[in-house]
Amino acid sequence: MSHGVHDHLDDPRNDEVLIWVNGELRRRHEAVVSVFDSGFVLGDGVWEGLRVQRGHPAFLDAHLDRLYEGAKAIALDIGMDRAALTGAIYQTLRANQMTDGVHVRLMVTRGVKRTPYQDPRVTAGPATVVIIAEHKTPTPETSQRGIRLFTVHVRRGYPDVLDPKLNAHSKLNDITACIQAYTAGADEALMLDPHGFVATCNSTHFFIVRRGEVWTSSGQYCLGGITRGNVLRVCAEGGIPAYQKSFSLTDVYGADEAFVTGTFAGIVPVRDVDGRAIGGPGPVTERLQRGYAALVDRDITTREEATG
Repeated sequence: MSHGVHDHLDDPRNDEVLIWVNGELRRRHEAVVSVFDSGFVLGDGVWEGLRVQRGHPAFLDAHLDRLYEGAKAIALDIGMDRAALTGAIYQTLRANQMTDGVHVRLMVTRGVKRTPYQDPRVTAGPATVVIIAEHKTPTPETSQRGIRLFTVHVRRGYPDVLDPKLNAHSKLNDITACIQAYTAGADEALMLDPHGFVATCNSTHFFIVRRGEVWTSSGQYCLGGITRGNVLRVCAEGGIPAYQKSFSLTDVYGADEAFVTGTFAGIVPVRDVDGRAIGGPGPVTERLQRGYAALVDRDITTREEATG
């Protein structure tokens, strides 16, 4: 079954992976949390996804920045400093003998509650921290053929309702958008902001290319994507004009190229939006794919040098 950008081949090694749960490494079938956990009861928590190359998580510092900022915003005490959390990630990778083709899901919730109720003051203990590392590689067809998008009626909301900058466990807004998109036969949802301008996709960030220029949304109604920011960096370093701005679906339908970005698959071309053919990977998208791969390599090399 297709899952768009997150398509991957099942790897039997994942059946036996060790998962880090509150300081202990547990086998997959033993890695559980309480039914009273804040994440399960309320979706109360923050998380990050990481890609691993040559044994190191790419852009780890940026991901930890976002994790700790999100936790601070919702008054969640992770209970571990950056060094300890980084050590836990590497411990998980070493225990599973993982170096390449790996995706890590780092999750932090407010912890176990005394009773199922939303008030954070009824939390009984420390935060719950889980690190899941899996052998997971995007299918080549995804980056070669591209994906199909469908514009859904579900909007990205104002920050005074639920701030889109928070990478929170509660993803129901994105899930309902995803359901509408795949029900319409698309791979992912294209979501608009409250004013009708293009905002983002349900699990990735969206870009278009028009007359050699790269456009993405203003960023006001989407998560501060790590890959999104790195693509803008690649544009700046490569002399490619890039703009964060408001634009409409009319601009999208007339685009020369389009692509989405995310930690798991990097840069993935879009071949059509709402039945309008975009054309799949074009020269600018392909150039950015190469530039992004080089940027990942640079980050990993820096981390290798820093860790000896």
